[in-house]
Amino acid sequence: MSYEIIGKLVARFDIVQRTESFKTREFVIEKTEDINGRSITNYVKFQCVQDKTALPDRFSLGEEVKVLFNIKGTKWVKDGRENYITNLDAWRMESVKLGSEGNMPPPSTFTDMPPADNMVDDLPF
Repeated sequence: MSYEIIGKLVARFDIVQRTESFKTREFVIEKTEDINGRSITNYVKFQCVQDKTALPDRFSLGEEVKVLFNIKGTKWVKDGRENYITNLDAWRMESVKLGSEGNMPPPSTFTDMPPADNMVDDLPF
């Protein structure tokens, strides 16, 4: 399942070669939301793997970006004890222009509707 978040790129770390054939890279998005009149800021750390490790290179620190990601969970047993880790695996990043999320058209307003005397009621009920 895929998720997305829009926020400001605030940190970008070096690529880490985990094994001969596996590499990762982490970056952080700052997301500020207004919740009940209170401004809450979260810092969300993502990882990129393999050929996706170059994704953050296209963006400057401080730039507003949209990150598309998957949630991955892993379980392992060490010394008879179960351990769990959750990763946010980024697989795409896009630039976001201020004032438009994904270049969507603005929502319509009631002033966009035609006057009532020009409307045709052709509903069968």
